[in-house]
Amino acid sequence: MTIKPRFRVALLALALASAPVGAPLAQSMAGGAGENPNASRTTLDPIPPEGGWEGLANLLEAIKPGVDTRLTPSPSQITTHIERLLNHGDNEEALALIEKRMAETKDQRGTDVQLMFQHARALAALQRTNEAIDVYTEMTNRFPELPEPWNNLAALYAGRGELEKAQDALQMALRADPGYAAARANLGDLQLLQALRTYKKAAKDGVPGMQDKAREVETMLKDKQGK
Repeated sequence: MTIKPRFRVALLALALASAPVGAPLAQSMAGGAGENPNASRTTLDPIPPEGGWEGLANLLEAIKPGVDTRLTPSPSQITTHIERLLNHGDNEEALALIEKRMAETKDQRGTDVQLMFQHARALAALQRTNEAIDVYTEMTNRFPELPEPWNNLAALYAGRGELEKAQDALQMALRADPGYAAARANLGDLQLLQALRTYKKAAKDGVPGMQDKAREVETMLKDKQGK
């Protein structure tokens, strides 16, 4: 229970009034005539109240300000929480937590690669595409062996119609991990987009049958999006 501050003086007076007459107001120094009951204790041990002052000690304990006893989350717990926010579409909240964590760890050695990746994801989800591309590009420069940044960078390039850059990024993702299924699937979709662009250009130039080819590819892409 928390005691309101304006009641503290009165309660302290009551506690002092209830103390036995002659109760010491100061403890003897170590090495004095009396035996020091705290001599064998460390700073991890609570110091027991002197005789006759239990009421005051209990009162002081009661009026301590409330303390949040929740444990500080570990880096992995923070990462998991951010991932959950991103997966649920809570991108603003995720970005705020990411930036807070980045500010807290900016002077630490090393790089939290997962946090950096989540930063780019949050920026992309909030349509801050240029910033997301900058973060992914930095990741591909510093950690070229990771396929995920390459893959996500390709998706952003494709969304802007920069299909050649997207293809290069996907090929780098597959070079980093030939078994990375997401990048291989995205490369297939990208090739369909490139074919669609080629067919449309040919149709515009008057090549017979290209308009039908373009419609076929468009239908395929729409079907894939619906799955």
